[in-house]
Amino acid sequence: MQGRRKDTVTNTTAEALPHMIYFSTSKSSTPVSMKRATLEGLAPDGGLYVPSAIPSFTRQEIKQLEGATFSDVGFAIAKKFVDGEIPPLELQEIVSECCNFPTPLVQLDPATFVLELFHGPTLAFKDYGARFLARMTGWFAAEDNRLITVLVATSGDTGSAVAYGFQGIPNTRVVLLYPSGKVSRLQEQQLTTAGGNVHALEVKGDFDDCQRLVKEAFVDPSMKERHTLTSANSINISRLIPQSFYYAWATLRLKEDHGLENPIFSVPSGNYGNLTAGVLAKKMGFPVGGFIAASNANDSVTRYLTDGRYEPRPTRRTLSTAMDVGNPSNFARLIHFYQGEHDAMARDITGTSVTDRETLETIRLVHSRFGYVMDPHTAVGYCALLRMRQDGVYRENPGVVLSTAHPSKFLEAIHEALQLEIEVPERLGCLLAKEKHSTMIKPDYRDLADFLNGLDH
Repeated sequence: MQGRRKDTVTNTTAEALPHMIYFSTSKSSTPVSMKRATLEGLAPDGGLYVPSAIPSFTRQEIKQLEGATFSDVGFAIAKKFVDGEIPPLELQEIVSECCNFPTPLVQLDPATFVLELFHGPTLAFKDYGARFLARMTGWFAAEDNRLITVLVATSGDTGSAVAYGFQGIPNTRVVLLYPSGKVSRLQEQQLTTAGGNVHALEVKGDFDDCQRLVKEAFVDPSMKERHTLTSANSINISRLIPQSFYYAWATLRLKEDHGLENPIFSVPSGNYGNLTAGVLAKKMGFPVGGFIAASNANDSVTRYLTDGRYEPRPTRRTLSTAMDVGNPSNFARLIHFYQGEHDAMARDITGTSVTDRETLETIRLVHSRFGYVMDPHTAVGYCALLRMRQDGVYRENPGVVLSTAHPSKFLEAIHEALQLEIEVPERLGCLLAKEKHSTMIKPDYRDLADFLNGLDH
């Protein structure tokens, strides 16, 4: 991309910032531009960046998007958040590059659809956010001519999407932290074979340990002095924003192709970035009827939606491994967007948890009824939607289940449910023969700090 503009944001005072600025959910850090929010990832006070105001789309603006391509819908959203910090033509190129694969809306029955988000390079929904973030980070890093170290905690698909999203992006290097023995084999091969500017750390713990280590690095003054750190988890606002694109896209496709409006999105939920992005789309004005927060046994948020008490518990391992998160980071953003009002959040979002047994039964049910194979995470979402309808909730709305990963990424679960061997796409299958490269560390911040400091030697 040519014609990079000179950075006009020279300090972090409100007067020098663009119209759209970003605040920390912890409320004790200075407001920043999109550039600073992207490159910092986590605010200095440990909070997550949120926009000063959620941009809105009028009915006329939404109508004008009817018939638009996916990337055009994404660009319309992105430019309201970026607010001129990147020239429009180059921002449009960023969006076009990161969304250059299909996003099918597959109909199962007259009122039920699956939004397939797994047609990107790593066959997972994280490709949308990771590819957008990589290009945004590369743009901003090139402006300052500095090396950005991207720290990522992953329960599976985030890490692989980030690894391949950032692979070869100038001025960046990536350090992935994943829980040892708690991701699928294919996921681990994606995490540990990217090479180049991508480094994998295998943590002797669970996802919450990985996430804690990343957060400790961001608030360590000595670490921030030595390295320019950012995150590619959904704690980074530039990872979150592009995930709103497909919610907007689905509402447009449902209306144009099927004459249906106000869909309920059933969202397989772990760290709650995906659901939070949906809330952004709804609050921007796109006609979303509501959400189902579909969790597995790690149900901290679904319990909050029921009784108003947020009580995180230790992470429990399930078949839907990418959702094994005991203390989701994005809950802080949900609280912010609903101004701390439980009732307001519960009006938009209904929560329910699904067991492993129910997950396997759902995979069997869907395959028997529709000939459609769902991965465990998608099955959690579909089971949750069925349960809500059986309970008399959302019966009048079309339902859209977000399908977050290709079933071939979870061969063991699919075989257990269906006794079926499914074809592994070539771009995944070729990874199995590659040599794994990772560094084992304890869930101790000193181990992470030593590794990061050693990268410069």
